Amino acid sequence: MMIMSLAIGGISFAPNKNKTTTSSSSSASQLLLHNSSSNRLRSSSSSVTITTRRIRSSSLRCFSALNPQLKITLDKVTTSNKVVLFMKGTKDFPQCGFSNTIVQILKSLNVPFESVNILENELLRQGLKEYSSWPTFPQLYIDGEFFGGCDITVEAYKNGELQELLEKAMCS
Repeated sequence: MMIMSLAIGGISFAPNKNKTTTSSSSSASQLLLHNSSSNRLRSSSSSVTITTRRIRSSSLRCFSALNPQLKITLDKVTTSNKVVLFMKGTKDFPQCGFSNTIVQILKSLNVPFESVNILENELLRQGLKEYSSWPTFPQLYIDGEFFGGCDITVEAYKNGELQELLEKAMCS
């Protein structure tokens, strides 16, 4: 059985309440993986620690990356902006062809939009997949609602549906 816990910004996200701890360093980033061996490996940068140990359990537990605080943050970001693109890179420097495609579509329509670089935060990237129930990026939100990824956006652009929806969103 494998259990993952993650520490970002001084907060450790562990499988249960008893294992959640805080760190004195606000820049702490640790990834702990527990499995059937008892070895410990520390990277040279000291920013990543991998710990493995045997856990006796016959049940498999899955833990959500979408914690309540992240859900609240995503709700605020998606509802406080008419158009939000969660993408690889930024709207000024896309780091993925699919992200670039949506950026170019939105720019061609002169639509003001916010972009969020999902490459900067693994917890955000994983939590957003659960939030939208969509496994890939980019992800476009219009008027607080998930619209789709690149293929859906391109198709909607070609048939005029995207322009209609964006006009309604900008006027509301």
